[in-house]
Amino acid sequence: MSTIDNSWNIISKRKTTYPISENFRTYLRTYSRESDIPDIYGDLCHFRESFPCLDPDGNETLWQTVVYPSVEMDHLKQRLTAIYAQLKIGGNLALADHLHIDRIDFGQFGNSRPFRIRVRNRFNDNYDHYYVKTADASRIYGLELEYILSPNRINYLTTKDTLIEEHIAGIPGDAFIRDYFPRPDLNRVRIAKEFVKFNLRCFIRLLGDMRTVNYVIDITPDFEEVQYRVRPIDFDYQSYAGRRNMYLSQFFEDNAPAVKLVTELLNWPTIKQYQNEERTLIASRVKLAQRRYEALLKCMAPEELAPHENLERLREELNQHHETLAFSKCTTMGQMVRTQLEVMLAEV
Repeated sequence: MSTIDNSWNIISKRKTTYPISENFRTYLRTYSRESDIPDIYGDLCHFRESFPCLDPDGNETLWQTVVYPSVEMDHLKQRLTAIYAQLKIGGNLALADHLHIDRIDFGQFGNSRPFRIRVRNRFNDNYDHYYVKTADASRIYGLELEYILSPNRINYLTTKDTLIEEHIAGIPGDAFIRDYFPRPDLNRVRIAKEFVKFNLRCFIRLLGDMRTVNYVIDITPDFEEVQYRVRPIDFDYQSYAGRRNMYLSQFFEDNAPAVKLVTELLNWPTIKQYQNEERTLIASRVKLAQRRYEALLKCMAPEELAPHENLERLREELNQHHETLAFSKCTTMGQMVRTQLEVMLAEV
């Protein structure tokens, strides 16, 4: 019987930012993640003023729209358009003449302090977003693990101290729980099933801090019903936290309505079935991307991606959770990720 504390997770401090090592930089070049795009994050920080960014209903959001001197803004727009072209169309600027940098927003929240870039198509007023962040190694390891192990594909680029991430479309978790859970047409069983699988996907690769603001729900119409998929959008807490519960979304208070759905609608044999389905799929993805998977974990193994006290506590809690001593030999968080995957996939 586990004696690990099952109280709600609370995060009160920013995480440490870790630089990209030379070995990891070589990996990123090999798999076309490293690019010659401008190292622009520092320049974006030199905005002159800001004002609240409003949502479509006129309410203030956590974002601030930022303003630059006109000459500096013209220079930024050229480089930001080139970055978008590299991210989306292979750097072909001839196909980007009609694109316009419509707005730049800054988020003081979270660890990455991101800039959100809105790109507008002058021909039809359609727009897209991407994000400029500081290049934190643990976050980038999280993005790579998401690409290899999850059912989702994700596009990003790195250069020096800058990370570029594409926008992940979906309904924010907090808005989905608030606005969609009360709807009578919501397929509650399918939502419960997806949250079980999402919880397992995060735990098996040690992705933490999956509060409702850090994931979105992608809704896909099917021929009879709709399908739901929960997608993480924040990878700051990839193998950083020192508590097992930080990697289980069920232990965040704002996920309580989803946990309630699971406990009310799914019995234990069904939950185990869904967990085994997800483990089997992850094991299959590992086999299909074996060379890339091994190269990533080889880079990750020697790196310090968390304070030592976090490593020590998590090592003890995972040994207790799995009733094993397999984690005792781990001296880095990268080794913890590999061991966690080996232990959990051994059950397939």
